[in-house]
Amino acid sequence: MELADRAVGFLLSFTSLSMFTYYTFWVIILPFVDRDHFIHQYFLPQEFAVLLPVFAGVVLLCFLCIFIGFVMLKSKKKKA
Repeated sequence: MELADRAVGFLLSFTSLSMFTYYTFWVIILPFVDRDHFIHQYFLPQEFAVLLPVFAGVVLLCFLCIFIGFVMLKSKKKKA
C-alpha cells in the first residue's frame, strides 16, 4: 500500500507542477513572444487564461456546496 501511495503522490505532484509551469508560461512569458512564433500553436488564446480558472473555481465551489448540503442532510437524518 505504501508504494501505491507514493506513486499517487508523485503523479499528483507531477501533474500540479506541469499545470503550474504551463499556466505560468502561458500567462507571463507568452505575451512577450511574437504572435507569429511557432510556440503559440501549443497554447489557447489569452482570453481562456482567465476563463478557465474562473470556470474551475465555480465548479469547485458548486461541488463543495453540494457536498456540504449532503453532509448536513445526512446529519439531520441521524438526529431524527
